[in-house]
Amino acid sequence: MTSQTVRTVTLQEMKRKGRKITMLTAYDYPMALLVDRAGIDLILVGDSGGMTVLGYETTIPVTMDEMLMMTKAVTRAVKRSMVIADMPFMSYEAEPAEAVRNAGRFVKEGLAHAVKVERGWPSLPCVRAIVDAGIPVMGHVGLTPQTAVLQEGLKVQGRGRDDARRILEDAMALEKAGAFAIVLEAIPGVLARVITKRLTIPTIGIGAGPDCDGQVLVIHDLLGLFDRFVPKFTKQYADLAKVISDAVSRFREEVIECRFPDAAHTYSIDQETERALLDL
Repeated sequence: MTSQTVRTVTLQEMKRKGRKITMLTAYDYPMALLVDRAGIDLILVGDSGGMTVLGYETTIPVTMDEMLMMTKAVTRAVKRSMVIADMPFMSYEAEPAEAVRNAGRFVKEGLAHAVKVERGWPSLPCVRAIVDAGIPVMGHVGLTPQTAVLQEGLKVQGRGRDDARRILEDAMALEKAGAFAIVLEAIPGVLARVITKRLTIPTIGIGAGPDCDGQVLVIHDLLGLFDRFVPKFTKQYADLAKVISDAVSRFREEVIECRFPDAAHTYSIDQETERALLDL
């Protein structure tokens, strides 16, 4: 693991050398601390935190203030990883000026290094405006959850010829608009391979096969902490939900059975003071 701070130029170098890019989500200080120390290149403060941390049914209700709170917690922990903040639903769609203001809040208040926006052609004006303001932008095409839940649901994209061509064109347009990287979500592997070869900027896959320049997962999916919605492309590397549940159950039992706290977890005083207290 290198101690070099990751930035957009680092990612370009990694793509050029064929070194895969790693990316995970984080929404709080302790998790970001662990992810950063593990050497993950990119940390996404995703609006998925609205579901995994805040308990919303979808990402739609997540607000700028909630995203800023999570972003601030993450950036306080990070020393090496590049932190990218998700622009929440309706924080950039209305007009480019508003998009720049909100992106600026993530950088100025949240201390994020970049922001991420969903969709292709509809987002191009705001992408150009944010980039022109000096803020790096990551794009996101394929399955775009912010709009998908309101339209057709969370389904694989790009299986048909016209749909695949549209996704490719969206990715190319985002690169031209100044995006430094693009997330490819829930698309066929062959389409992701074509896009990755066509673009000069890195692609980060999630459910897009092995040929992207990097891969991203939601940390709660990776750790087995969120089971309300488990996509096919998610791989669970640990079952922390069971570990935590077992630990909480043991605590409950030991308290009820008067086995915790025991002498090892209780403060003591000298015998003379103890006798004086008992005399009281």
